[in-house]
Amino acid sequence: MTIAQTNTSPRTDPPTTPPPTRSPLWDRRFTLYFTARAVSLLGDAMMPVAAALAVGPLYGISGVGFVLGIWTGTFVLLVLFGGVFADRFGARRMMVGADLVRVLTQGALAVAFFVGTPPFWLLATMAALAGAAVAMFLPGVNGMVPLVAREPQRANATLKVADALAHLLGPALAGLLITLTGAAAVYAIDAGTFLLSAACLALIRLSPAATAEAGAGPESSARTGGSLRRDLRRGWQEFRARTWMWAVILIWVVYGVLLFGPLVPLASTLIGGRLGPNAYGLVVSFLGVGTVLGGLLALRLHPARPLAAGAPAMALYSLLPLSVGLGADLPVLLLCHALGGGGLAFWSVMWATSVQTHTPPAVLNRVTAYELAGSVSGIALGQILAGPATGLASPARLLLVSGGTCLAGCVALLAIPAIRTLRRSATADSGGPAAPENPGDRDRSAGAGAPAGQDAR
Repeated sequence: MTIAQTNTSPRTDPPTTPPPTRSPLWDRRFTLYFTARAVSLLGDAMMPVAAALAVGPLYGISGVGFVLGIWTGTFVLLVLFGGVFADRFGARRMMVGADLVRVLTQGALAVAFFVGTPPFWLLATMAALAGAAVAMFLPGVNGMVPLVAREPQRANATLKVADALAHLLGPALAGLLITLTGAAAVYAIDAGTFLLSAACLALIRLSPAATAEAGAGPESSARTGGSLRRDLRRGWQEFRARTWMWAVILIWVVYGVLLFGPLVPLASTLIGGRLGPNAYGLVVSFLGVGTVLGGLLALRLHPARPLAAGAPAMALYSLLPLSVGLGADLPVLLLCHALGGGGLAFWSVMWATSVQTHTPPAVLNRVTAYELAGSVSGIALGQILAGPATGLASPARLLLVSGGTCLAGCVALLAIPAIRTLRRSATADSGGPAAPENPGDRDRSAGAGAPAGQDAR
């Protein structure tokens, strides 16, 4: 064959297009979303340390517990409505509005701490407003991930690493700022992070097809005047129909009361009183170190049964309350917090990806709201009861109970067949609508029938 023939004859060679590769994660939409979440998470990571070290000296353990409990309680009361509004009006809009509200609440607290000692009623009021804003914000976080990323597990793991880095830098920065400048700087920086988050979220442009599939596009505008009660009932039906989901949330309610809720007030008091406030900031930072490692591990591993793989990792979190309750030295505390953070991060990625990929996009925000309301309600109660509980037992003894609760909960996760056997969805590694669930993933007795609707009422 001559050169001329080669140039003029029809091409018969096999296509030279390379085989399909994994879609890029870092496009414009995900980059903006990642930036918004990363800066917001940094500010959030500073807040528990700021509350413990700034509010604690003024109003004691009970003051810290009540401020955190008011924030969490308001969130629990309103989060279901946040899920409905996110499905009706779009998660991005609700998240931007919530960020702007928190700019005001954190800015007001920054001014109050700068001027002098803020009255408790102001701390409680701002905590309630901030909790309400988070209730409008968080249901959309889960629903936004499939809209801005084609591979939910990669996106969730990447966001978890950002969360980890925030927990690594935020507490140490908060402790340093409180020592050098006072609490006002911490709250001012937090307000700035919410402002930047709102700007990044506002710049995200979602495709009409994606927003319509998620229930926030033009096609959904006709139903914005529909029954709020009906929307809540639909979310409840979808949540209740997934045995693996509500079973995990029941365990998390117990965790909230006995583990997550009292951990910050009790641990900050014990570590801060024994080793100093900077030591507590350093210990919480090592929790972030472990979370980084756990998130990176979740980027690499793709277990066929994600929740069954996450439960043993979650058992490592028991090292946090046990090490503090037993009065471990600083190096042991740092190691235990790193291991516990890694276990919690790995579980969190497996859980978030399972929820996102086993739930229809049109109701994902509402289902997420029910999931959040259940899991966080126990935390609110645990935070409020942390102070009064010290009248019945020492903080160290209470933390030992927390450690035992964590281990018992992990045994329960593995003992429940619906959790243990939940298989990985094909959409965890590629975009698209939620795949049909495996047989047994849904409780057939709670499909679209009357019992779920009656319970919702």
